[in-house]
Amino acid sequence: FLRHARSRNYVSESEVYKLESVLLDFGDYHPLKPITVTESKTKKMSRKGSTSSTSSSSSSSMIDPLSSVLDGTDPLSLFAAAADTVSTTTTMDSTRKKRDKDDSSAVGSDFEPWSSKRSEILTRYTTTEKLSINSNIKSFVGKTTAPGSAVSEKVRTRLEELDDLEEGSQKELLNLTQQDYMNRIEELNQSLKDAWSSDQKVKALKIVIQCSKLLSDTTVIQFYPSKFVLITDILDTFGKLVYERILSMCMDNRASLPDNFSPESVNDTAKETCLNWFFKIASIRELIPRFYVEAAILKCNKFLSKMGISECLPRLTSMIRGIGDPLVAVYARAYLCRVGMEVAPQLKESLNKNFFDFLLTFKQIHGDTVQNQLVAQCVEIPLYLTLYSPAIDWILQCIAYRAPEVLLTEMMERCKKLGNNALLLNSVMSAFRAEFIAARSMDFIGMIKECDESGFPKHLLFRSLGLNLALADPPENDRLQILNEAWKVITKLKNPQDYINCAEVWVEYTCRHFTKREVNTVLADVIKHMTPDRAFEEAYPQLQSIIQKVVIYIHDFSLLFSVEKFLPFLDMFQKECVRVEVCKCIMEAFIKNQQESTKDPVILNALLHICKTMHDSVNALTLEDEKRMLAALINGFIKMVSFGRDFEQQLSFYVEARSMFCNLEPVLVQLIHSVNQLAMETRRVMKGNHSRKTAAFVRACVAFCFITIPSLSSIFARLNLYLHSGQVALANQCLSQADAFFKAAVSLVPEVPKMINIDGKMRPSDSFLLEFLCNFFSTLLVVPDHPEQGVLFLVRGLLNVIQDYTWEDNSDDKIRIYTNVLHLLSAMTQETYIYHVDKVDSNDALYGGDSKFLAEINKLCETVIAQILDHLKILGKDENLKRQSQLALYFFNTIVAHGDLRNNKLNQLSVNLWNLAQKHGFADTKTMVKTLEYIKSRSKQPETSHFTDLALRLPLQSRT
Repeated sequence: FLRHARSRNYVSESEVYKLESVLLDFGDYHPLKPITVTESKTKKMSRKGSTSSTSSSSSSSMIDPLSSVLDGTDPLSLFAAAADTVSTTTTMDSTRKKRDKDDSSAVGSDFEPWSSKRSEILTRYTTTEKLSINSNIKSFVGKTTAPGSAVSEKVRTRLEELDDLEEGSQKELLNLTQQDYMNRIEELNQSLKDAWSSDQKVKALKIVIQCSKLLSDTTVIQFYPSKFVLITDILDTFGKLVYERILSMCMDNRASLPDNFSPESVNDTAKETCLNWFFKIASIRELIPRFYVEAAILKCNKFLSKMGISECLPRLTSMIRGIGDPLVAVYARAYLCRVGMEVAPQLKESLNKNFFDFLLTFKQIHGDTVQNQLVAQCVEIPLYLTLYSPAIDWILQCIAYRAPEVLLTEMMERCKKLGNNALLLNSVMSAFRAEFIAARSMDFIGMIKECDESGFPKHLLFRSLGLNLALADPPENDRLQILNEAWKVITKLKNPQDYINCAEVWVEYTCRHFTKREVNTVLADVIKHMTPDRAFEEAYPQLQSIIQKVVIYIHDFSLLFSVEKFLPFLDMFQKECVRVEVCKCIMEAFIKNQQESTKDPVILNALLHICKTMHDSVNALTLEDEKRMLAALINGFIKMVSFGRDFEQQLSFYVEARSMFCNLEPVLVQLIHSVNQLAMETRRVMKGNHSRKTAAFVRACVAFCFITIPSLSSIFARLNLYLHSGQVALANQCLSQADAFFKAAVSLVPEVPKMINIDGKMRPSDSFLLEFLCNFFSTLLVVPDHPEQGVLFLVRGLLNVIQDYTWEDNSDDKIRIYTNVLHLLSAMTQETYIYHVDKVDSNDALYGGDSKFLAEINKLCETVIAQILDHLKILGKDENLKRQSQLALYFFNTIVAHGDLRNNKLNQLSVNLWNLAQKHGFADTKTMVKTLEYIKSRSKQPETSHFTDLALRLPLQSRT
């Protein structure tokens, strides 16, 4: 072969093949304009298309070919029309139901439900004392009555059984642990469901009555709130079962009642059953079970009269006055409020009356009866008062929900009349809207000061006030005075846990409204209180919360790190896992809020210390996800550091970072990219004309990369960085350094494993290696030969490595690489290369089209072509005919694109490859036809007129 590659004029080819620019008058048409679809419903034969598009003027005038054959009675359209009518009606009904429901219900999603408080109460109010429970619920078995017995006899029998239950037919189980007690209650709940499903309604009622009686027992008083939660779960189940039972009786072979049904639509049978339930409950002798069971089925009043619920609520409220124990009474009021909010949230008057009744009896808490009970159970008054919190908080939440501001004023006045009771004051601040509380902050502080601290500590009141001020701003003139008054109390706290619980809340208020001076003072006070006896070890969650609040409100990190006590505050986090979490929090805030790059030494030193802490936490047991997260945070910091034109200082920073973060590979990769970017920035500033100083600096950058890359474990990361860094060195005229990078890449290729780990899964590496080598070949085009090395020494070295590399048996990647090498060799024979590196002479300038240089390229071409042809023969022998066909066509396209087909042998080779691709019927006919059309179109151009003869020699064969 005298010459394999065709001569190319890249400039003229670019002109010929560039896209033709056409002026368009868009009008209403635009390819990105949204399509409007309209449905046409006609029953005539001349039916238009069912859809029309504003993006095409022709589509609207076309007749739908599928519709044109119909006589207007398309069955699918008829079904669709019918379905539309039904669905429209259904949608209107459901919308009306939803609207009616929304109108009747005054409780929205902003109302915190009881269910969200349940688990907190069960967790908080526990006991280690032994509990007792009334047991031995007799399975109710209905006594058989004669067929002629009157209904009244049956009713009398059931009432006698209820009396039997109330008169002590149950035993008492003693010495139960808390868990045993809870298990027993759960068994009772299941027994209730089983009795109901087996149609033993009286047995179910007996279970509910017995459970309700437990709420009068306060022998283990600190467990009472949790007992209330467990028992009321059973009452809720019973109320739901009764309501659904009566509701099911209203159907009468028709649809169920709507949500806002009226009593007139309820049939007599359902009403009679409902009345029967209320009569049974009214016959319960004891007050507490009678109250709770009736409250549980309060919703059933809807079946009897419109005013049933509004009439029952005041009566039930009055019934609670008969309960002597104030703790039992307040939880009864809480249950009534809970049921009332579910069934009639609009009846706020009854809820208010309920709470005001409680206020009237509040003095009972300090009466002799309660005091004697507390002495007997060895319970202190502060602990006893906390038992009231869930009930009072819930009652006030129901009252304060969407209440006007005037109600808060009324509540404050009532609290003052009761001597500013701390328990009530705390519940008021928890219940009402934060905006209302914040506006009266100074009034509340005055009331807190006058509170009696013996029962309920003042610091808890200040904590509740602080929680409100974190959500709403107080009047601007009062802000400093509020902080001073609160901190006077907080800083005097001796118990570290009490102190940090309050300080955590007020730190947010300080950060929101004050400068770094006040924030520094607060942090210093926290350090002072939490350092003695290493108290901080028990308060990591609160301390962590303080850091989060500080970085949320202080976005300027130069200001943050100038807060004198911020870094000493971080020193309290001595448990490594917590310390790392805090560091991550700070770095996330920095990356999120830092808008501009920084060189502030205070920020850099502090954040380097924080990043070093994160880096040093990495060990052999650290999960890959955790490593990635830490690396991403550190990389985010590195990217934000810029010393402007002081490139040497920038490089020094990268050198220091490399020594600090050597165990996180993604950070090292980022540092290499950053240093390469620094070298290119230097080149941009110097406009490619390096001085002695900048040339030395660029070589220092290159040396940094050359030293760092071998420390990476990922082989493809090393390969790509060698290539990238070599390109940067070449762009900066560091030719010997570029050669060193490229040689390192060539020597690394044999080490590429057959399988590599990608996102935790093992994948073949062939496709990644193929991609890398193609990029490498593209770079080698512009790399000049070394004067002391042979012609194309890098290309030859790479080809030798590819030849010796062990490829997969079923892979053709090696031959695809050889085909790409032909692309490179073809480009190297041109007088002027398609691209260059500025101020670097490539081989086209060095050799100037020398015949010896071209001869070397031709020898390489012959060697590569021989390798490809040998592989095609082997595929034929091994019966891999489909792969042979694909590779033959791929090689054929390469020759057509890059080869000089005026060479007879190359021309004949292309014809042979064409025939081989079709020989066994595996070639895609469409592809072959398009390829032949392309060759015929090329033959019409003057410089490729010889394609005419080639096209005549390329037959198309059918697969048969």
